[in-house]
Amino acid sequence: MLREGIGKAGLPADAVILVEDISHETAVEVMQLTEYVDCLIPRGGPSLIQSILDNASVPVIIDGDGNCHVYVDVDADLSEAEEIVVNSKTNRPGVCNAAESLVVHEAVADAFLARIVPALESAGVELLGNEAACARQPMGVATDDDFGQEFLALKMTVAVVPTLDDAIAHITRFGSGHTEAIVTTSLDTARRFTREIDAAVVTVNASTRFTDGACFGFGAEIGISTQKLHARGPMGLRELTTYKYVVWGDGQIVS
Repeated sequence: MLREGIGKAGLPADAVILVEDISHETAVEVMQLTEYVDCLIPRGGPSLIQSILDNASVPVIIDGDGNCHVYVDVDADLSEAEEIVVNSKTNRPGVCNAAESLVVHEAVADAFLARIVPALESAGVELLGNEAACARQPMGVATDDDFGQEFLALKMTVAVVPTLDDAIAHITRFGSGHTEAIVTTSLDTARRFTREIDAAVVTVNASTRFTDGACFGFGAEIGISTQKLHARGPMGLRELTTYKYVVWGDGQIVS
């Protein structure tokens, strides 16, 4: 059926090939087929990504992990922030653009945690916090490993921080460069956050779940690159198109 569909699109029947042997050895062999493979986009867990980094000799675009954060600023609309955090975490917790960590400015932490903790827990989310978060609401204690973890499950870390500087530092330390979000009514704060956060996608007053090829209008998504060359963020066919220069002349030479 797949070959028939490809043929109807006017493409060669072997334009798509299924590799049925999914062993580690075969995967490594595919990574090294420089004569046949122009670009490899791995979709899988950390062990696959590490194998790619260790073994691949073909060009690779890493579809990286998503340790995504939502930062609730001192100037956030807390009702809006609650909706964004709940959606970012619970809409589809097993995907790379789900939020894994909540960062809250301490000036609004008492009020916001009092509403977001019950909302998340009622959705089945297990929360692990830093000392400042645990002092405000009952939750488990988070370690550095927890803050650096992509859970892909109903589990989330919570960090209460004193300043925007501390929020940016926390995200820079633990983020994976995938998607980071800020909730704020301050245009200056939003601009600084988008400027200083190094991620493929930064959202302002919107869910991390918008990092998606369909949401971006790219059609079918091929992956979400956390690299910087040459594609970054959600990738459709256009983002994977390369150049071919054709030079026409009538005898010109370079002096």
